[in-house]
Amino acid sequence: MEIFLIIVGIIVILSFVRQVNQYQRGIVLTMGKYSSTRKPGWTIIIPIFQSMQKVDIRIKTVDVPEQEAITKDNIPAGINAVIYYKVMNPEKAILEVENFYYAVSQLAQITMRNMVGEVTLEELLRDRSAISERIQTAVDEATDPWGIKVNNVDLKDIIIPQDLKRTLAKVAEAERERKASIIRAEGEVIAAKSISEAANMMGQSPGALHLRTLQAVNDLSSDQSNTTVWMIPLEVLRAVETMPKIAENMKK
Repeated sequence: MEIFLIIVGIIVILSFVRQVNQYQRGIVLTMGKYSSTRKPGWTIIIPIFQSMQKVDIRIKTVDVPEQEAITKDNIPAGINAVIYYKVMNPEKAILEVENFYYAVSQLAQITMRNMVGEVTLEELLRDRSAISERIQTAVDEATDPWGIKVNNVDLKDIIIPQDLKRTLAKVAEAERERKASIIRAEGEVIAAKSISEAANMMGQSPGALHLRTLQAVNDLSSDQSNTTVWMIPLEVLRAVETMPKIAENMKK
């Protein structure tokens, strides 16, 4: 009989014991009122009078499903995101909101749609990081009374209609062609200026044009094709230029 009572006593005592893991905190309600927060380890909970709800304080990941939103320039876009948050105050997370995991997910969806509606599609595609930070700030401020800290928000995908993708591709191609045309025109202007400066320099030096001619002849002679080059000294050309003047003087 004594052994039976001892066994029953041990079973009753063990039924009072609850285990809180290292990554958890236990919120204890005594007769329906918050009484304490139990740290990791074994703890005693008196049945009927007390109840304990465990809260995971590790960083949680919420995969926000794809949301259909309308940008500021009235373009439909589908966006989804990932939110990383951590429960900083387990008491508030249990006492202030019914289901904080579901509440954070719903709040993130609403905030994401609102933020997308405040920017154009170009800003959404270009400033994805900045918009993610704005969503994080808004969600963090809203969840602060719940004892939750939002660490990061990442926009994963931005889905736009196929016909709009083709239009954007054409716009990007036209922009690249415009830049290429401008670069070619600028190159031609620079080349023309260089040629003009080179011509002025060779015109000021009597032997520069002759050396340039010899260099051109050297370049042509390196080719193995059948090319015949006739060399005419510059002095001969100058003499030919002065012949009309000599003839006029002789007439006089």
